[in-house]
Amino acid sequence: MAKVKIWLEENLKGDPIIWGIVILLSMISILAVYSATGSLAYRKMGGNTEIYLFKHSALILTSLVVMWAVHTIPYKYFSKLSLFALWVSVPLLLITYLFGSTINQASRWLTIPIIDQAFQPSDLAKLALIAAVAGMLAKRQRKITDIKGTFIPIIVWIGIICLLIAIANMSTAVMLLATCLLLMFIGRVPLKYLLVVGMVGTLVLSTAILMGQRGGVFFSRIEKFMNDEPKEIPFQAKHSYIAIATGGITGKGPGKSEQRNILPHPYSDFIYAIIIEEYGMVGGGFVLFMYLALLYRGMRVVAISTRPFGGLLSAGLSFSLVIQAMINMGVAVGLIPITGLPLPMVSMGGTSLIFTGISLGIILSVSRGDHEDAFLGEEKTIRNRVNVA
Repeated sequence: MAKVKIWLEENLKGDPIIWGIVILLSMISILAVYSATGSLAYRKMGGNTEIYLFKHSALILTSLVVMWAVHTIPYKYFSKLSLFALWVSVPLLLITYLFGSTINQASRWLTIPIIDQAFQPSDLAKLALIAAVAGMLAKRQRKITDIKGTFIPIIVWIGIICLLIAIANMSTAVMLLATCLLLMFIGRVPLKYLLVVGMVGTLVLSTAILMGQRGGVFFSRIEKFMNDEPKEIPFQAKHSYIAIATGGITGKGPGKSEQRNILPHPYSDFIYAIIIEEYGMVGGGFVLFMYLALLYRGMRVVAISTRPFGGLLSAGLSFSLVIQAMINMGVAVGLIPITGLPLPMVSMGGTSLIFTGISLGIILSVSRGDHEDAFLGEEKTIRNRVNVA
């Protein structure tokens, strides 16, 4: 037992509670996805549900390995990498819009030729923009009100990336804009500049609605959400409400969901409804608590951070993950219109799980680096006192 503890301390550095949260969410994900893929397996795999179980478990394991590998990299390197990733994201998003795989009337996916795996360039662009904005704010803390040197570069990148994402994926673009505004607020950007960013972002998103692929769907979902007539409740939302209502306090039990056979995408967009149906409000509340705890630990990293970039980076990525989780859960319970955002680290996915692992690895890298900096600082102080004595 002592050897296991030593091994864990040597290899799993950074915030231990974040590690625990991620492992718990991964276990919940495997159970929930295995149950939710029943109808999909029946239609496509002849009822062989183990195929999705093994595939999803392998992806979860891969994301954990990626998270571990990323958390060993000093977070200072992500500032330069983010700018390179931004420049790569722009042509990738354009290529995806023009030539990408079209699913649900939107071109969001590119297929990697060698491994034949589809991925969304918006995942890369989202991660790159948050890290780049954190880096630009950190470097310009002493001239944060400089319009030309600080404000213009940030607003240009936010506008370009949000526009290119919004023409095919409005919900991700809105979430990314909100995250950047929060990040700029934490980075001490004056309120009047934030209002300008908000207005520019609104203009960009409005342009994307008019020229993008999903404008009609966007307005349709907003209209149905605002309609008070019960008969106008969308099919997905109605069966999500049924799943939640019949789950009760403790749920029907693992693998006993009925709505998984009716709900579209119960293993991704509406997996939270399946969790509540099978594990009740207790299970749903526990998942919600895990994300709130993740936000708290991510913001705690901000509070103890010794460098501006580390704190801003941790804040941006923490907000991004938790806002996405809140949107997914809000859709399931009817608080916001239907979107296509998965539940981070829980929904079945491919490269989205990998990018989530990268984000969590960066947060752990920040917490690890600041812990080591604090330790070295204390050690130096002790040596100085010894030398004086």
